[in-house]
Amino acid sequence: MYARKSEGKELRRGRSLDNRTVSSSFGRGSTTIIFTLKNEVGGLIKALKLFQEKHVNLIHIESRKSKRRNSDFEIFVDCDTGHEQFKELTELLRKHTDIVEISPFDGSALPEDDVLGVPWFPKKISDLDLCANRVLMYGSELDADHPGFKDNIYRKRRQYFSDLAINYKHGEPIPRVDYTAEEVRTWGVVFRELHKLYPSHACREYLKNLPLLTKYCKYSEDNIPQLEDVSHFLKERSGFIIRPVAGYLSPRDFLAGLAFRVFHCTQYVRHSSEPLYTPEPDTCHELLGHVPLLAEPSFAQFSQELGLASLGASDDDVNKLATCYFFTVEFGLCKQDGRLRAYGAGLLSSASELQHALSSSANILPFDPTVTCNQECMITTFQQVYYVADSFEEAKNKMREFAKTLRRPFTIRYDPYTQSVDVLEDTNNINSMVKDIRHELDIVEDALNRLSKKLQSV
Repeated sequence: MYARKSEGKELRRGRSLDNRTVSSSFGRGSTTIIFTLKNEVGGLIKALKLFQEKHVNLIHIESRKSKRRNSDFEIFVDCDTGHEQFKELTELLRKHTDIVEISPFDGSALPEDDVLGVPWFPKKISDLDLCANRVLMYGSELDADHPGFKDNIYRKRRQYFSDLAINYKHGEPIPRVDYTAEEVRTWGVVFRELHKLYPSHACREYLKNLPLLTKYCKYSEDNIPQLEDVSHFLKERSGFIIRPVAGYLSPRDFLAGLAFRVFHCTQYVRHSSEPLYTPEPDTCHELLGHVPLLAEPSFAQFSQELGLASLGASDDDVNKLATCYFFTVEFGLCKQDGRLRAYGAGLLSSASELQHALSSSANILPFDPTVTCNQECMITTFQQVYYVADSFEEAKNKMREFAKTLRRPFTIRYDPYTQSVDVLEDTNNINSMVKDIRHELDIVEDALNRLSKKLQSV
């Protein structure tokens, strides 16, 4: 999501992580409308005029051939609007188009179980289907400065990957991809360059898990791992799973996935003309940068707690959390055996910045969320500052304390059995949680008693 990488280039093209935040508080938010449009001249213009008439701000618009009706097109529109505006708009759209889907809510009212006064957020893991396709950038569309913009074959290939992600639903197997020889060669270049640096630059947790990925997911310079295999591996190691995504998500939508131990992962490969550069996260960044540490339970817990803190938070607080994510999960450093090591995926997938971050020319400060959350995220150059923590545990504890300061009128608890979240806003919810905790403590006490008896009998 936040990858900004280049190799052998001082300047890097990209986007700031917070230039678009999907939801906002106090009765306004972003909603995705998907409607079918017959293949006729002027149809889209007529539909978009309805948005203009109701003064609805369009955040993103995308079209694709309908899989439901061969003769029609589906139009995806992300719009920023209040409830009354949205209700009037949908009524007009229903008269002129066939509305296929509206998410996260239908505009007439919030869901009954929603918490009033805060932006909508997923309550169960399947709710991610409502926001996983709200791609803000790239996806099947490429900017003019993208290395693959003029390559029609590459653009067609990106459309293929975009369709795979858009049609994916929670619980389905991730489609396997037959990568082309060119894609494998590009992956191989990145793989070889980074593996020269990992022994001296990557943290020990990364180095511990990388050989396991080679063994169980077929990581090698001449093979691009399949997301389905990686997802099964992560599930057994840390409880995380992979979900394919077509391109950039907003900070809110991406962090929401982490709350459910879901990592939104791209499946496409960067353009072969510049194998050591990409203006966006691609599968090289995801699989080499993120996955080895998502297999580490302590790091997985840290990532999930960042996500949980974002649910229902204000736009300002989500941006603070996203900035902390940027300077930890993407560009974080840690101390091990008296030396600096990288654990950030943006570093571990970029040979040039990995070398820079651990050099004497890098500006390095202790990780402090209250300070880090206000740091500018550099997009076109290396970071002005990198933040170091003694351990993932230390970073997690600091983020827990920071999360308590966020302006959210309730606390969120994750239930791993139902893969859902509980909103702790009244005594009934809290008392239920206390009972669960007491039961867990009884198990701990019983285990200690048995261990004590065992030691006494020796």
